Amino acid sequence: MRVFVTHNPEDLDAYYGRALVELRDLDGVDVVLNPLGRELAGSRELIEAAAGCHVIVAHRSTAGASDVFDAPESSELLAFLRCAVDISTIDVAAASAAGVVVARADKAFVPSTAELALGLLLAVVRNIGVSTADYHSTVEPPQRPGRQLRGQTAAVLGYGAIGSYLCDLLLAVGVNVLVHDPDPSAEALARRRSTSGISAPHDSDSSSVKMVSFDEALSSADVVFPLAQATASTENMIDQDALGLMKPGAVVINVSRGELLDEQAVAAALDSGHLGGLGLDVGRAADQRPSMDLASRPNVVATPHLGGLTPENADAQARSSVEQIAAIMAGQVPPRSVNANDAGRLTAYWESQR
Repeated sequence: MRVFVTHNPEDLDAYYGRALVELRDLDGVDVVLNPLGRELAGSRELIEAAAGCHVIVAHRSTAGASDVFDAPESSELLAFLRCAVDISTIDVAAASAAGVVVARADKAFVPSTAELALGLLLAVVRNIGVSTADYHSTVEPPQRPGRQLRGQTAAVLGYGAIGSYLCDLLLAVGVNVLVHDPDPSAEALARRRSTSGISAPHDSDSSSVKMVSFDEALSSADVVFPLAQATASTENMIDQDALGLMKPGAVVINVSRGELLDEQAVAAALDSGHLGGLGLDVGRAADQRPSMDLASRPNVVATPHLGGLTPENADAQARSSVEQIAAIMAGQVPPRSVNANDAGRLTAYWESQR
């Protein structure tokens, strides 16, 4: 079985270097690496580089457009495996029509991303970034006053994997946590976690998360974490109206998706002083990185989409594809497939191997 790994050399080293050894150790696997020394530019380069391969292991920056699955060079393609959870740039319908299975990685990024969200909050409210910048410029920084987290109120908008994990971290440092999630099952999950998760410090009023409306979450919070899934209904959820509901001086921390912020409205709120600070790990620039217009502002702390960029997460997500390829070779549908019922080529491949 020929497996094409799309990662450029830098990403291969950071995200797939250790898992590559395990992939090559699988009996019957012939690994083909990206030959260009850079990111693949568009479908044609991907099609040509992966011609004749059975599996594509795709970095998050490599899209799976419809022509990838329709091309004659892709006639032997069985599976398109994303080394991330986000598959929004993969045309799953086109893959299904061609009989190609699409699978995503395990959600190993949760602790790393939640920890970064807490780190960005600390950097913003304690002026860590601007003070460090002063020192790096050999300027003695003033002693800028900051905010203590204990006793503050956070609004977590989305009680999924990252949101619920972050709630535990916030409770542990004494932050009062409000949660808004339109999914009714989120409230039951919150109740279960509040009785079994991390307890708040004894001198804090934060003993559990409280489910509230969207408006109450925004109007009560000192810091807002938009962590909803990026959908048509959540695009620009932090817009002019949402910002207007927030307290003067409130902070927004976004480690989820750039589409959740109306960047013009956020920039205006920063310029007016209504928004007290902004922490960003994502944005609307390439590869979900923060937009330079926002990231370069003095009251913003930004990182270039580093949420899952830890060896622990990178290795786990890369090994997801090794696990999936091993499953294919064992005659099994790969774990975390999103279109298992349309994997016609896999069925035909297994029949041919008998």
